[in-house]
Amino acid sequence: MMRTRVKICGLTRAEDAQAAVAAGADALGLVFYPPSPRAVTPEQARTIVAGLPPFVTVVALFVDERRERIREILDCVPIDRLQFHGDETPQECDGYGRPWIKAVRMREETDLYRLREQYAGSRGLLLDAYRPGVPGGTGACFDWDLIPRDLAGRIILAGGLDPGNVQRSVEQVGPYAVDVSGGVEQAKGIKDPDKIQAFMRGVIRADQRRAGFQPPA
Repeated sequence: MMRTRVKICGLTRAEDAQAAVAAGADALGLVFYPPSPRAVTPEQARTIVAGLPPFVTVVALFVDERRERIREILDCVPIDRLQFHGDETPQECDGYGRPWIKAVRMREETDLYRLREQYAGSRGLLLDAYRPGVPGGTGACFDWDLIPRDLAGRIILAGGLDPGNVQRSVEQVGPYAVDVSGGVEQAKGIKDPDKIQAFMRGVIRADQRRAGFQPPA
């Protein structure tokens, strides 16, 4: 069984990125959405990325951003993957020479099978909680039972995850990856290394239980 990947999102400081990497995070998220309290400038992003070791994926998050602005940021910052959190069409997500992910704000009527077909060019769907007028980072969970079992292993689970519930979320849903931002913070945009470590331990415990391994008490 593959292990669950982890993305720490909303990083604004190089030291927080280093703490996430030291804890074992697979991917780091940078928010290029000015209204967000976790938004970074391209200059900040370059500083954060400059100190990263190899094989850590850097993800840039956009919300209905102009194509020209996205290209400007990609010219300035070494980005591995794009994440779109707005109402972007598949065509608007494509054409940047980078793999991309489409975020979905989950509601009871959300049809993930249809969205998977619609965004077939994406590397995956990231599932977040729905709140009117808020494109992401709500800090709220959604009903994990809305996720079809046969799709669970291909999605990235987000929305209100923290060290206290991540183990349960991985055991219940079985996602390909989990994404956390506010759940490992001391303040908006400022990460807490201890919370990051606790979050990672929760993911590891869940993977061990799913594999049938019972760690010693």
